[in-house]
Amino acid sequence: MPRVAAIDCGTNSIRLLVAELTERHDGTFDLRDLHREMRVVRLGQGVDSTGKLAPEAIERTRVALVDYAVAARRKGVEKIRMVATSATRDASNRDEFFAMTREVLGIEAEVITGDEEARLSFTGAVGEQDPEDGPFVVVDVGGGSTELVLGNWDGQRADVIAAKSVDIGCVRITERALKSDPPTPEEIAAADALATQVLTEAFEQVDVSKAKTWIGVAGTITTLTAVAQGLTEYDSERTHLSKLSRADIDRLTVDLLSVDHATRAANPVIHPGRVDVIGGGSVIVRALAEQLAARGGPTELVVSEHDILDGIALSLAAS
Repeated sequence: MPRVAAIDCGTNSIRLLVAELTERHDGTFDLRDLHREMRVVRLGQGVDSTGKLAPEAIERTRVALVDYAVAARRKGVEKIRMVATSATRDASNRDEFFAMTREVLGIEAEVITGDEEARLSFTGAVGEQDPEDGPFVVVDVGGGSTELVLGNWDGQRADVIAAKSVDIGCVRITERALKSDPPTPEEIAAADALATQVLTEAFEQVDVSKAKTWIGVAGTITTLTAVAQGLTEYDSERTHLSKLSRADIDRLTVDLLSVDHATRAANPVIHPGRVDVIGGGSVIVRALAEQLAARGGPTELVVSEHDILDGIALSLAAS
């Protein structure tokens, strides 16, 4: 049973999954988690305005990667795959970043396209779902981009019907529109308009009216459900497969946008690296719910802790 490591480096966070692959009789694979870890490094700091990765952001990422490499070696990992998404796609100095990752990990990190990011997220998200609840629409709200994917799951393999990635995420929308603390009504209206405008492109290419179940992945969405449940500490067993109604999403968004940084920081389930961007993330989730409702799609959100990391790890089974 080979051990693999998956690393997902996004605009806001970098995450590690070390897992054991087990082959089924039909040639597909199951994952057994050995270690999961997340750090907020804000690699996408200022990329939207400067077009470059900040030196201090690259250094924060390097420090995390050094520790991840040690963890992978200690767990006896045989294969590693690292993917980099929105921030590095947009950066003019990304070669500097990849020289650093090559030095630390001894492998080439990959810049994946938004569509590949969407497909990997879908594969990771649907693994525990009942195939009868499909088709599924999976959304991955990241720091710099949001992925929308429609597909089916037969209990063994994922079949993606349509996928689209667009350049709106919790960091990007915060840097563009939500500058005050707390944001003003005018800023919130601008953020709403921006989210709706950018997400429309995704919904025009992904027919969500065919979907029966809406699944959300990544830190913005898992944080929202932890806040909604009033948890006193983050508990992935409580957040995984929990549900948020459209009314829940509306209430959370209003609440998070109406308080200042210090009030959000006092909530024990909001990671310090998400405190300043969780309001922007909630705006995107609210816009997703509105467009799903307008287009005849499902509006109850099923939250999954399994996402692109699981998809990356499963991809190593075929390599």
